[in-house]
Amino acid sequence: MWIQPCWGHGMGGTGLLHPLTGLDHLLAMLAVGAWSAQLGGRSIYIVPACFAGMMVLGGVAGILYPMIPYLETAIAMSVLMLGLAVSIDQPTGWFVASFGVGIFGFCHGFAHGSEMNRTEGITEYILGFLITTVSLHLIGAFGGLLLVEASQGRRHLRQIGVVTSLIGVYLLVR
Repeated sequence: MWIQPCWGHGMGGTGLLHPLTGLDHLLAMLAVGAWSAQLGGRSIYIVPACFAGMMVLGGVAGILYPMIPYLETAIAMSVLMLGLAVSIDQPTGWFVASFGVGIFGFCHGFAHGSEMNRTEGITEYILGFLITTVSLHLIGAFGGLLLVEASQGRRHLRQIGVVTSLIGVYLLVR
């Protein structure tokens, strides 16, 4: 019988699984996609791409360097802030939105990298969490687009943002 090392959030797996093993990561990544759908235009691809790119940089930093203080707080704040962005549903330029999600992406990536199973290849691990993250962004974006175009859909999407924000508050105070 093989002894398996622990991975982030108490669930074994590869980089592919890590973004799915914590509600904080899952909600933030879906919210990035949903917010980009609300913003429309270039934001639909630039905002999630910025999150993903900065997440890769954060992942490399997390593999190479020790933990940074208040990382989990920053990740919980990302859930709160992205939920607020979706719930407010106000026009925001793609540059401002990309800058904000880029900071959050770096924090999420740092967490992914610092919790890497050291027996796995770095490239495979990073590609794994990148693939899952982009998939979650796409699910959020497609769901957001469907809601934006539906009758009362924007209202429902804003309500989802409120729930996401409340979960972010819970993650901050627990």
